[in-house]
Amino acid sequence: MGLRLGIDMDGVIADFNAGWTHHFNAQHGTDLCADDVHSWDCLPELAGLPDMEAFWDWARDLGDGRSVFRHLDPFPGAIEALHGLDAAGHDLVIITAKPDWSIPDTLSWLGDHRVPVREVHIQHDKWRVEADVYLDDSPHVLRDLVRHHPDRHVLRFVRRWNAHLEGTTAVHDWDEVIDAVSRIAEVAA
Repeated sequence: MGLRLGIDMDGVIADFNAGWTHHFNAQHGTDLCADDVHSWDCLPELAGLPDMEAFWDWARDLGDGRSVFRHLDPFPGAIEALHGLDAAGHDLVIITAKPDWSIPDTLSWLGDHRVPVREVHIQHDKWRVEADVYLDDSPHVLRDLVRHHPDRHVLRFVRRWNAHLEGTTAVHDWDEVIDAVSRIAEVAA
């Protein structure tokens, strides 16, 4: 039996922090790296910007008419794992929170990487999108998912900016995601 998988993009499929730090360094002569991101809201501080609004103003156009969201690399194994989950009969639903101006670049990125998705939802209240299994890295989103869907499976992609949360299952890489989804699917069958 195939499951409906609600999967986040940035920090889960696409390496947002490696991408933005690389491009910021190239433009500003800094030496930031993805490992410098230690908390969810530290991006403006690291970049020396006054707030998230200033960060998003910078990220909107990297000088080529495209936003930072078009210039991200996928995490190792992410695209292959998504194809494997699709081949196993699961419906892949992207649920991502981004600024409205990022929509064209987000959809292009998914197409460029040939991600086999059935639906794409770009919204901040991710819990409003129904799924059997959710996969996310945001501490705020994870709390909302557990609160609004205590009967669903919530996989927490472990990152430096999130911590153990009751009601979630920790996964550290895409092999663990595949294992967790396989176990959930076996029980649901």
